[in-house]
Amino acid sequence: MPFDGHSIKLVPKLRQAIQQAFLAIYDLPLSEEACTVQVTRKEFEGTFSLPVFSFAKRCNALPAELAHQIGQWLQTHTNLIASYNVISGFLNLVLHDAIGLSILTAIAADSTYGHLARRMRHIVVEFSSPNTNKPQHLGHLRNNFLGSSLAAILDAAGYTIHKVNLINDRGIHICKSMVAYQQFGADETPENTGIKGDHLVGKYYVKFDQVYKAERALMEKNGEDATVPPILQRAQNMLVEWEKGNPDVVALWKKMNGWVYDGFNATYSELGITFDKIYYESEAYLLGKTIIEGGLNQKIFYKRADGAIAVDLSKQGLGEKVLLRNDGTAVYITQDLGIADLRYADYHFDQMIYVVGNEQSYHFKVLFAIMTELGRPYASSMHHFPYGMVNLPDGKMKSREGNVVDADNLIQEMIHTVGDYMETADKVTKCSQEGLEKLHHTLAIGALKFFLLRVSPQKKMLFNPNESIDLQGDTGTFIQYTYARICSLTRKAPSLPKVPLDESTTGSLSPLEQTLIFQLYKLPETIEEAAAAYMPSVIAHYALELAKTYNKFYASHLILRESNANTKAIRLLISFCVGKVLKKSMALLTIELPEKM
Repeated sequence: MPFDGHSIKLVPKLRQAIQQAFLAIYDLPLSEEACTVQVTRKEFEGTFSLPVFSFAKRCNALPAELAHQIGQWLQTHTNLIASYNVISGFLNLVLHDAIGLSILTAIAADSTYGHLARRMRHIVVEFSSPNTNKPQHLGHLRNNFLGSSLAAILDAAGYTIHKVNLINDRGIHICKSMVAYQQFGADETPENTGIKGDHLVGKYYVKFDQVYKAERALMEKNGEDATVPPILQRAQNMLVEWEKGNPDVVALWKKMNGWVYDGFNATYSELGITFDKIYYESEAYLLGKTIIEGGLNQKIFYKRADGAIAVDLSKQGLGEKVLLRNDGTAVYITQDLGIADLRYADYHFDQMIYVVGNEQSYHFKVLFAIMTELGRPYASSMHHFPYGMVNLPDGKMKSREGNVVDADNLIQEMIHTVGDYMETADKVTKCSQEGLEKLHHTLAIGALKFFLLRVSPQKKMLFNPNESIDLQGDTGTFIQYTYARICSLTRKAPSLPKVPLDESTTGSLSPLEQTLIFQLYKLPETIEEAAAAYMPSVIAHYALELAKTYNKFYASHLILRESNANTKAIRLLISFCVGKVLKKSMALLTIELPEKM
């Protein structure tokens, strides 16, 4: 019977065979875990390697002798091993070609390949979480891409995923934009200015900061206390009036937030970002206040001399944290308390993941500590997924100063750059103008997503526009081109070939073909690794290495022009499976692959 490369785990089967070999030759019982095998290093022949140093003393044998004995036994007594070699105490095992071909056949036939068994666990992934005082920028893009990719990876790993967004639609920062618009806006709207709604509101957030700095400088020059310049005082007063429900303030707030929501939705649509549910800070801060009042009654929280309500987390090494200002207005953590309860009521999650920059690590430590103090049953299930900030070459981005890489502008810049590149490289696809625009959009968004996801999330990133739109080398575009090349190849084949899985296949696979097959085989293992570590970059590197290996294979092996029918069938099947796995891998990064380029 052919080896089923999908339903039977290859590594466990190999470990069991190694157990049997040690027992038969040396009368040494070993646990399966002790028989650790690893992928053979690229410079050596083999698929898997067994380090034997740790067994030499127990078997009273030299490492090289022991490795030869085990290798010979496996080759003789199992249908797994075609040959073996020993190098410096490592037993390198070459698997039978029939096993690799069975793996290929199983992958080709399995429409769910790459999806792990379902697990009875619900995970909520919160990401994006923009403020309604400005448009989204490059930092938001990294957040959006990490969150949506993490959700896709966890879903493939078998979890039930709920993607949620928390819109920070109230607070002092939102009032800053409102005050500046009220004072300088002259009834501007997105319609009469032609400015996208979130950009228009962001314009007045920058204006506020300019006026604030000017007023503060003048007050300092006059020897006055510049702690609270007039425009900031107006923003603070407006926040108090908003929380009181002042109809004029609420009407302005609704109008400006409406502009921003329209802008956000357009950006999300461009990026292919979706959510299962959107929460709003304005809907949760009152619940947060109720939770704080309960904690105050339980003496978990206390009222300070200045009237603010706080919590003492000194025992946890987190110091004091204000939960409500002395004027009674809410802070960020106020609504986070309320949202946490709402989320648990909605989903009864087994884990809640907050995708938020590592600058907020202290905030989440405080939040989780407070929920623990309050005795929430889900407190230990809350997890902060931190990621490094994205900086410009000349320093950190600051939205209030207008010193940001705007997300919408960046998207358009990359689309134009892709178009220019395709023309310069003489790669103009023969299709309609509409089809060409769609292709350029697909390539641009794919390049941007891959650039931001290929780096480990915890690392800070330096955004260099030229590097981000480099369509050569280790890029998403390279993988997209590889997939389009495979689609072109398989379109020319009459049908998916059937490969014989008998003795005639022995010796039919080249080393590069064997490497490709076992790269394909590692997809489920790679998804498991990425899900366990919360690392979309693991998938990005896997897809990139697979594409590189395939291109080496494509350059050095005849495929459609191969004269041997069986060899041609094998190579077409390899190509089909590589295309299938590349498409699956890039889908986990929420990147679309075009069939033609």
